[in-house]
Amino acid sequence: MTAPLQCPLPRVQPPLLPGFRPASLATRAFRAEAEAAGGPFLVLGLERPGGERSRHAVRIFPEGHPRAAENAAYAEHLLKVLLWQRGAFRVHAGGPPAVGDHLRRAFSGDGPHRFDVRFMGEDVYGRPFEVLPCAAEEVPAAAESGRALGRHLQGCRIGFDLGGSDRKVSAVIDGRAVFSEEVAWAPRMEPDPGYHYREISSALRTAASHLPRVDAIGGSAAGIYVDNQARIASLFRGVPRERYGEVRAIFPRLQAEWGVPLEVANDGDVTALAGSMSLGENGVLGLAMGTSLAAGYVDGSGHLLGWLNELAFAPVDLDPGAASDEWSGNRGAGVQYFSQQAVFRLAPAAGIDIPAGLTDAARLEFVQARLEEGHEGAVAIWRSIGICLGYALAQYAGLYDLRHVLVLGRCTSGRGGGMILEEARAVLAAEFPERAGLQVQL
Repeated sequence: MTAPLQCPLPRVQPPLLPGFRPASLATRAFRAEAEAAGGPFLVLGLERPGGERSRHAVRIFPEGHPRAAENAAYAEHLLKVLLWQRGAFRVHAGGPPAVGDHLRRAFSGDGPHRFDVRFMGEDVYGRPFEVLPCAAEEVPAAAESGRALGRHLQGCRIGFDLGGSDRKVSAVIDGRAVFSEEVAWAPRMEPDPGYHYREISSALRTAASHLPRVDAIGGSAAGIYVDNQARIASLFRGVPRERYGEVRAIFPRLQAEWGVPLEVANDGDVTALAGSMSLGENGVLGLAMGTSLAAGYVDGSGHLLGWLNELAFAPVDLDPGAASDEWSGNRGAGVQYFSQQAVFRLAPAAGIDIPAGLTDAARLEFVQARLEEGHEGAVAIWRSIGICLGYALAQYAGLYDLRHVLVLGRCTSGRGGGMILEEARAVLAAEFPERAGLQVQL
């Protein structure tokens, strides 16, 4: 028998989300009581290609405890969050057999998390996804290698950034930009992978023409990149599934043609890396609130770990009536709380009628203009975002080794950015004094 997780009411309530039930409060209470009860360990081992493995161990309630019926719901939530944070094609579920069997059924091709199953298996890692129940001591040890990218400025280098409406490229000599260019393009609806290859190749050639030689190439783009292959990326959403193999070949092909080190990474990771370099600190989580929620992480050693960091689709709200993401179907996912989608979703409740026919960028600017005017409803939108972020940061801090969180993106421009930080910090102070040392900044 299973039961939903008990979720304490938040002390700080987002004004436009009266049903908000922070996952961070529910999981903290569960862990504390399970620890006090001396329950058995649930150990989740997440396996990725190349021998990369993550390991996460927590106590759950012992059999016969009044809250033991919540073990399955807690394990299900935890695994879902870990999958979107770290990624895996194989999960070792070590612990009580009933919990492992529940996870195997829930994360199967016909289970409630079948989207996650297909995405993690076929789309990202190109192999079947599976959950293997086992004893806790049988879960393989962690093996996180990490990569120290982007901290070398010497030599002649090309940097590029591929956005949905423009592509940028720079030529750099010993850390000094000698050329930069921004070109409008329309990649998202383009069905021909050759278009993308030609546009990116043209940008690299243009930058190279301003350098005496090219020593290395590095770039960022939205999406998931594994071994320089675009597994899932909005830039290529117009490419038919049967031609996606040509998309995955673009960056390996370019590397072979140029004959120099070439690395492409998720733009969230690049943001976190840039923040780490600017701060002179490690243990940095970058959160970009734009069209969606992009996230990246630099660990305590200054490495990128090859984790997915797709926090947009990890649940932060356990309200049964929470909004569902239209793409993944995940209920209460971060994208619905920390992006322009949150602004649009909350606008009607805030008494703001966004004119029809505007682009998403113009819609956001319309609501932001109301905020700058002091519109009470617009203020409530950004207060709600900031309060929800405070609770989410406590959840993230339990999964990452965090010292700094950088918050940026279009939703933080103008007055909104300061409001988001003010509310998030207030939540951390009121609810999570154990996170007092976490630095949150724009």
